[in-house]
Amino acid sequence: MTRPRATQQHSNGRHWGVFLDRDGTLLRLVPYLSDPDRAHLYRGAAAALARLAGAGAKLVVVTNQSGVARGLFTRRDVDRVNARMRALLEAEGVRLDAIEVCPHLDELTGPCDCRKPAPGMIVRAARRLGIDPAASWTIGDNASDLGAARAAGTRGALVLTGYGRATARTPAGRKADVTGGSLGVVVRRILAARSAEGS
Repeated sequence: MTRPRATQQHSNGRHWGVFLDRDGTLLRLVPYLSDPDRAHLYRGAAAALARLAGAGAKLVVVTNQSGVARGLFTRRDVDRVNARMRALLEAEGVRLDAIEVCPHLDELTGPCDCRKPAPGMIVRAARRLGIDPAASWTIGDNASDLGAARAAGTRGALVLTGYGRATARTPAGRKADVTGGSLGVVVRRILAARSAEGS
């Protein structure tokens, strides 16, 4: 059964949200993942998202999927993996508010505003769901996730799964607002930061 969500709006009437990378952050890293049978949540990921939802956060997955542009798999394959991810989370009582996908690659499909580090996926979901980016966070394992966070006006958190340990050694990684070895650790630090700020 899906757990009831807290509702938490700010004085401007908007919600806070958490924008999450998919591969290497929520799902164990499989390069160019196209088979839903290979989609596995990191241990503790669902519990971490449940804590965020319980604190009133809207939960949005934002994922680059250039394998579509490269011809390695189809958008339907992406949707099937996403459906599997939703099912795995819902089995543990967690409901995502949205999933945003960028299937583009500049050199093959031309420039877009959605491929991270561009902020398009975050901006669109925030507008649709009434999320205040300034009160929100983006979590990922890659410099592109942190770049999208900055461009969209959210704070950025680096998780040291997936490519996260390599990213931590880059200038972008060193500028993350929060860093943690797992999604659970990152979420605890985000919630502690919000509590300290009186959010």
